[in-house]
Amino acid sequence: MPFTHTVFNQPRPLTNSNLFLSDIPLREAVVRYGAEWDLDLLASVGQQLGSSESLELGRLANTFPPELLRYDARGERLDDLRFHPAWHLLMQGLCANRVHNLPWQPQASTGAFVARAARFILHGQVESGTLCPITMTFGATPLLQASLPTLFADWLPPLLSDRYDAHLQPAPQKRGLLIGMGMTEKQGGTDVLSNTTRAEPLASRGSGEAYRLTGHKWFFSVPQSDAHLVLAQAAGGISCFFLPRLLPDGTRNAVRIERLKEKLGNRSNASSEVEFDGALGWLLGEEGEGVRQILKMGGYTRFDCALGSHSLMRRAFSVALYHAHQRQVMGKTLVDQPLMRQLLCQQALRLEGQTALLLRLAHAWSEPLDEQQRAWARLFTPAAKFEICRHGAPFVATSMEVVGGSGYCEESELPRLYREAPVNSIWEGAGNVMCLDVLRVLRKHPAIEDILAAQFDAVKGLNRHFDRRWRQLRLRLRKPQESQARELTSQLWLLATGQLLLTHLEPPLADAWCRHYLDARGPAQLNETVSERLLLRASGG
Repeated sequence: MPFTHTVFNQPRPLTNSNLFLSDIPLREAVVRYGAEWDLDLLASVGQQLGSSESLELGRLANTFPPELLRYDARGERLDDLRFHPAWHLLMQGLCANRVHNLPWQPQASTGAFVARAARFILHGQVESGTLCPITMTFGATPLLQASLPTLFADWLPPLLSDRYDAHLQPAPQKRGLLIGMGMTEKQGGTDVLSNTTRAEPLASRGSGEAYRLTGHKWFFSVPQSDAHLVLAQAAGGISCFFLPRLLPDGTRNAVRIERLKEKLGNRSNASSEVEFDGALGWLLGEEGEGVRQILKMGGYTRFDCALGSHSLMRRAFSVALYHAHQRQVMGKTLVDQPLMRQLLCQQALRLEGQTALLLRLAHAWSEPLDEQQRAWARLFTPAAKFEICRHGAPFVATSMEVVGGSGYCEESELPRLYREAPVNSIWEGAGNVMCLDVLRVLRKHPAIEDILAAQFDAVKGLNRHFDRRWRQLRLRLRKPQESQARELTSQLWLLATGQLLLTHLEPPLADAWCRHYLDARGPAQLNETVSERLLLRASGG
């Protein structure tokens, strides 16, 4: 083949970096909220996950998605799944790092929720599909610890282990377990009260009793899980049931997988449609308490959606920034071109705010006995999910634009991140659902305004844009309107983030953030001192 050209000015891909040490805002927040004991492990995890080998596992798991094995060679019903080995290796890493159960350990350290959030952010930069079974198991475990029937008490030790066990075996024989969810049906979606799946008791009614379920689920997440939490209609109303994959005698439960979903992204993860043909489930709580039971885990899974979107955004930005430091255009690197520099710094500024609030939210979740912290978490979990997740796709698209045409091709990891970005704003309640939840908290807990006032007034006078927005929001909080819930939720998020940055961040950077997001005139240009500092913090100094 004739020699036609020399390849030059083509940046190297971002591999073999430390995902934790390169993220100064994350490192600072981990220390700020009491998880400094985890710094060494986070650095080790960050180095391992940033390796070319780990990044390749993420690619492979999505290039070769799971297969549904409905029947065996003899024609008997299987309802099993086959995953690429990359999936299992990624799951092993997540479980070994206890992303599914760290705060629920009997002797969990102070700041365990914060440490777990940081580990989640690091893993999410490599692969997102594996986070689905992890987050559902994480959300379900405290509910099961409190209400799991005596019949399944031997499930708790493997739920709290650091092992991943993909074998199809009775739960007591396994080294690790995973829990999935099945809530939505074709006709209802978010409106789970319209579910038609019926639950009839085998004998007695009530908590811990066995029921037979007949019906369907339009989205049955992670069908290979060892059990699912499922909503169904009992005589007393919508109720929550614990459905094991294998029954206590070792036989398969009557859950028929009809098909796997063909999704835009999240390809590595199996989402399915199923039919219940008299499947056995055990009632958690009392009949009619299903929504209340599921909401106990809903806060955790919603929080993880926000963490997941932030992970995608952080990785996309890192790829774009690394490219911009190498690519030459008209005698300068991209990062030194004034307009490109402004764009990258604006992305870094958004990540600064998201990191600060997400780790503060993790801290609030770790204080369940503190009424104020519990209320703060209840308010800002749906706000965080709404505000971060809706910006995920345009943020990743901007990073793709920085890289250019090569970033649009499948050899780059950016197309996978882009396909993944919309999912977190849809799952666990779409944006409108989150904003209505924020309104519900404001109306149900009037004292929340006093909590906000105490925090926001503490930074009064530090920034005039913040002060003006807080005065305006206080007026709107007196009588919040449903039609304005999206704007109200966004304003709450922005002020909470601004308060944190004004409290903890270097004043020039905090002021720049407030000017950018709170100035009624719109974003202002970032000066060179702020720009340089932002990019240094975003790349580890």
